[in-house]
Amino acid sequence: MPKFIRLAFLFIYLFSSSTSAQKLGNLTVEKIMRDPKVWIGTSPSDIAWSEDSKTIYFNWNPDKNPGDSLYRYDLASKKISKVPPTERRALPAKSDVFDKQKTQRLYEKNGDIFLISTRDFRIRQLTNTVERESNPAFSGDEQKVIFTRGMNLFSISLADGMLSQLTDFKARTKKSDAKLDGQEKFLKDDQLSMFEVLKERKEKKDAGKKITDADKTAYPKEIFLGEKIVSNQQISPDGGFVTYRLTQANKSAKSTIVPNYVTESGFTEDISARTKVGAPASESEFWVYNVKKDTTQKVIVKDIPGIGDKPDYLKDYPKQDSAWKNKQRDVVVNGPVWSENGKNAVVVVRSMDGKDRWIMALDPETLTLKLLDRQRDEAWIGGPGIGGYPMSSGEIGFLDDNTIYFQSEETGYSHVYSLDVTSGTKTALTSGNFEVQNVILSKDKKFFYLITNEIHPGEQHFYRMAVTGGQRTRITKQTGANEVTLSPDETKLAIRFSQSNVPWELFVMDNPAVANGKIAQPEQITHSTSPEFLSYPWRKAKVVTIKATDGQNIYARVYEPRKSNGKAVIFVHGAGYLQNAHHWWSQYFREYMFNNMLTDKGYTVLDLDYRASSGYGRDWRTGIYRFMGGKDLTDNTDGAKWLVKNYGINPKKIGIYGGSYGGFITLMALFTTPDVFTAGAALRPVTDWAAYNHPYTANILNEPQSDSLAYRKSSPIYHAAGLKNNLLMCHGMVDVNVHYQDVVRLSQRLIELGKSNWELASYPMEDHAFAEASSWTDEYKRILKLFDEKL
Repeated sequence: MPKFIRLAFLFIYLFSSSTSAQKLGNLTVEKIMRDPKVWIGTSPSDIAWSEDSKTIYFNWNPDKNPGDSLYRYDLASKKISKVPPTERRALPAKSDVFDKQKTQRLYEKNGDIFLISTRDFRIRQLTNTVERESNPAFSGDEQKVIFTRGMNLFSISLADGMLSQLTDFKARTKKSDAKLDGQEKFLKDDQLSMFEVLKERKEKKDAGKKITDADKTAYPKEIFLGEKIVSNQQISPDGGFVTYRLTQANKSAKSTIVPNYVTESGFTEDISARTKVGAPASESEFWVYNVKKDTTQKVIVKDIPGIGDKPDYLKDYPKQDSAWKNKQRDVVVNGPVWSENGKNAVVVVRSMDGKDRWIMALDPETLTLKLLDRQRDEAWIGGPGIGGYPMSSGEIGFLDDNTIYFQSEETGYSHVYSLDVTSGTKTALTSGNFEVQNVILSKDKKFFYLITNEIHPGEQHFYRMAVTGGQRTRITKQTGANEVTLSPDETKLAIRFSQSNVPWELFVMDNPAVANGKIAQPEQITHSTSPEFLSYPWRKAKVVTIKATDGQNIYARVYEPRKSNGKAVIFVHGAGYLQNAHHWWSQYFREYMFNNMLTDKGYTVLDLDYRASSGYGRDWRTGIYRFMGGKDLTDNTDGAKWLVKNYGINPKKIGIYGGSYGGFITLMALFTTPDVFTAGAALRPVTDWAAYNHPYTANILNEPQSDSLAYRKSSPIYHAAGLKNNLLMCHGMVDVNVHYQDVVRLSQRLIELGKSNWELASYPMEDHAFAEASSWTDEYKRILKLFDEKL
C-alpha cells in the first residue's frame, strides 16, 4: 500500500477516534455526574468592566484547571486573554461609592482603601496597614474619606493625608469612680478641715488637673459597649452625627454541632453550627452620637405606628391572644441613607417577626422618626428588591435631595415607587402582574435600568425607564435570562445569557437606549461548553401551565419522551423560594441532565414551580404560610393528575424526587398522599421544621413555641405513619444547613413504626451541596434504581 494512502487511513482513524471520544452517546448516571468543569465546561461569571469601559473582566475556566481564573475581553481587538497575576492584583475592586460628580470612586481591596479617578483612571492608595479598613465613603464636603477600622470610624484628608479618629467605641464597661462610704467620707472631710497643708496641696492638684484637661486635644467621646456589639456605624454628611446599632446576644441561645467523622486527625471533630428556630433572639438598639453636644442617645421606637399590632395567627391560641395587651414587637433599624445635601436621612425598620417594614425619616437632632411608608404582611415581608431578614437598608435610594425610590409588594407584585420625604406623596412608577427583579439608577439619575419578567414569568429582560415612570424601553430580545452588567459610561452591556438547554455564555452589545438609533445586536464572546456536551441533543423542556385545585395556574416544565413507557417522575426543586420552570439554564443542571436521561428511557418528567416558588408575586410566594406541605404539595399532586389526563400515564407508576425543600415535599407526598406516588427519593430533606434555622423558618411558620399547630402540620416526622410506598433517603453527614440529625430522627421514627419499605444512604464527607462526583453518582444511581424497579 502506498505511503500516502497509509497516512490517509491513519489520519481518518485518528480523526474518527477523536470525534467518537468527544461524543456523549447514550446518557448514563456515570457520564452525567462527572465533574462538570471537566466534561461540560465552565460558564463565565462575576462580570465586571474596566473603568474606561473598554475591557470586560470575568472568571472563567476553559483550561479545566482546579479553579477559575480571571480573563479579559478587549472590545477593540475582540480578543480574550488570561489576566496575569500581577495585573490581577493591581485591578481595582468593585464598588458603587462615587463622589457627586462621578469623577472619583472609592473601593476597598485586601483591607486597604483606594481612590480611583474616572477621568484618567489613576489609582491612589489611601491606607496601607495591618488592620483592615472597610466601608469607604466620601464626607459631605468630599474633602475627606470616611472608613471603618476595627469598631471605629476614621477620616483621612484627601488634601494632606491627615488621619482623624471620629468615634471611640470601647469593648468594655466603664469603670466607675470609687464611692466613699459614710465612714470614709467623714475621715476625708475631717482630715482636710484639720490640716491646712493637706488642703492646699489638694487645691493645687485639682487646679493643675483642670489646666491639663483644658490643654488636651479634643478626642471623640468614649462610648462603652459592655458586652454589646457595635455595627452599622455611619457619620452624617456634615459630620455632626454618628448613627450606630448595638446588639446584645442572648447567652441562653443554644447552638448546634455537626459531628465530622472522616477527618485528617482520625478523631471525630465537632463543627459548630447554627441555632434552631425559636432560639432566644439578640436584642437590637439604634443610637445617635451627637458630636457637637458630645452625647449619645438611643432612638425610641415604641411610637412607631403599628409596632404593637398583634399577628392574626394568635387567634388560634386564645391564651396568647388575650395576653398580648400592650406588647411591643422587637424591631431592627437599618441605615440611615442620607440625601446628598445632608438634610434628609431615611431608615428602614423591620419587625423581627417579619410582618412589617417601615420606611421612616430620621431627625438625628431630636431623635424622632416620621413614617413615610409602611408595608404590612400577615405572612411575611419579602419579594425582589425588598431586602433580607431583618437587616437591610440597601432597598432604598435617593433620586434627589427630597425624593427616595424603593420597591414594595403593595399591589401583590414587587414594583418601583418614588416618595417625596417632605410631602409624603408616593408615586407608583411600575405596575402590572409581573415583578421588577432588579433596579439600577443611571449615573445622571434620570433613568432606571430594570430587569423584569413582564414578557413571561420564565423570561428576564433588561429595560430603561425614566425616573418619573411611564413607558419602558426593552433592550434585550433573546428568549431566556439576561443578566446585564452596564459599562461605567453606560454605552455598552455585558450580558450573561442562557436558555433552558444552553448554559450561560457572555455577550456584549451597544446600549440601544443611548445609541442614537443604531441597531444593537448582542455578540457572543465566550464559547464554554465542550464538544462532548454539545454532541447530545439536550431538550428544551416545554413550559406549560397546569390548573391547580384552587383554580390557580401552575407553571411547569414537561419533558416529553419520543415513546412513553407509561411512567412519570416529578422533580421538585429546592429552596422553596426559587424558580425552575423557566427558559434559562437551571442551577439544577445535574437534575436537568438526569431528567433528560429519564426521558430517553421513556419516562415523562414534570418539574413544577409550586406554591412558594419565586417569580410569581406575593400571593404565590406566601402560599405556604403556616402550612408547608399544603398547597405546595397539592400543586405537585395536581401535576400528577395532569400527567394521567394529558399523557396517559399509569397512576400507579408515578415517582417523585427532590433535594432540600424538594426532599421535604417528597416526604410529605409519600406520608400524606401515599396513593399518588409509588416511589420517592428525598435528598437532604428537612424532616422537622423545629430543627431548622430561624430566619427562613420563622417567617413562614412563626416560632414553634408560639405556633405549634403550624409546625405539627408542616413537619414530615409527625406524618411518618402514612408511609405505604417506597422511600429512599440520601443525606450528607456533615450537612451544616439541614443537619444529618434530621434524617436520623426520622429513621428512628420509621423503625418504631415498623416500616420496612425505606432505606437511607449516608455520605460521610458531604455537606448540603455535594462536592464529589462519586457521591453524586452513587446518589443518582440509587434514585434511578428506585424508579426502574418500583415503577
